[in-house]
Amino acid sequence: MSGAPWYLDCDTGIDDALTLGLLVAERADLKGIGSVSGNLAAADGARNTLDLMALMGRPDVPVAVGAHDPIGGVFGGAADFVHGANGIGGVVLPRAGDPVAESAAMMLIRLAHEYPSALRVLAVGPLTNLALALELDPQLPSLVADVVIMGGAAMVPGNVNAVAEANIWNDPVAANRVFAASWPITMVGLDVTMEARFEETHRVELASGGASAQALAAMLGVYFDYYTPIFGRPSCALHDPLAAAIALGTVVPTLAPIVPIEVDDTDGPGRGQTLVDLRSRFIGYPPQPGTRHRVPLQIPEGFGDALLEVLLRLP
Repeated sequence: MSGAPWYLDCDTGIDDALTLGLLVAERADLKGIGSVSGNLAAADGARNTLDLMALMGRPDVPVAVGAHDPIGGVFGGAADFVHGANGIGGVVLPRAGDPVAESAAMMLIRLAHEYPSALRVLAVGPLTNLALALELDPQLPSLVADVVIMGGAAMVPGNVNAVAEANIWNDPVAANRVFAASWPITMVGLDVTMEARFEETHRVELASGGASAQALAAMLGVYFDYYTPIFGRPSCALHDPLAAAIALGTVVPTLAPIVPIEVDDTDGPGRGQTLVDLRSRFIGYPPQPGTRHRVPLQIPEGFGDALLEVLLRLP
């Protein structure tokens, strides 16, 4: 389904950068990209996005700056211990163009009206922009074909605390509103993204590619350093790229039930948890009336190899 029009919402750190490479190499029809604060501030994420898209030969894709602060809160600061001081591992890219004047939320609304029932949304950062767009245009879910997010955890621990994944934890109020809306969501969470990895051999081979691949490989050093104590060896999880591959259909989950999902947006210890109702697992996840959200729980092996092959096609 890569021929569909796409809106991408991201907080361009290192795995977001890999995702941009995947989407460009797979010739996804990107109509616009919005930034949101998460891995780093929204304005800085937009800068990274613009520079990366130009390096990859797609400076034509408009980029809009989105929400700086989460709904009802204040941005807590960049995750430089994961993504480096500039969000992309300290790699300095040639400066490209500037963001468009409209906000990310308004870009999403405009594109949904321009491509009614066809626009697909891929959100790989906190869901603030999507929630703001829902508030501005309650018709939005009826205009969007579907939403694929990287976020949440169904049966595995969180990566911010015991239960919460970072994108959801950064704005659980927004996430709860997005999951409560009437559009269908595919939640690509830590259940599968922690199993999709780049190893040192992938990084070395990526560095042998063109200028874009070399830049991506250079970013991975910081990312590998963060994940080494988690996995016990230099490697990293491929969170956002896996969500993009599932959205494009190049990775087909082997188990992805459609089940109810809510988000804990309270101030208690469960804040940011995705409450995925998996009680029907013992009878094979039969269809449930009114249920619309899909949760990949198992994927085929070999995504790291497949992603490397795709990224080596970049200029």
